[in-house]
Amino acid sequence: MITFLKNVSREMKKVSWPTGNELTRYTITVVVTVVFIAIFFGVVDLGISQALELITG
Repeated sequence: MITFLKNVSREMKKVSWPTGNELTRYTITVVVTVVFIAIFFGVVDLGISQALELITG
């Protein structure tokens, strides 16, 4: 177990962590993408619902 934790510690030192500015940009990109996809699927769902409403009367 100790060897495992030492190896984990050694590997974590090799990780390239993003800067604060990069992290902010990445976070904004993810949030905008999620909002866009949510709106897109909301519109598609609304369209399908309206089409089914017209078909079934």
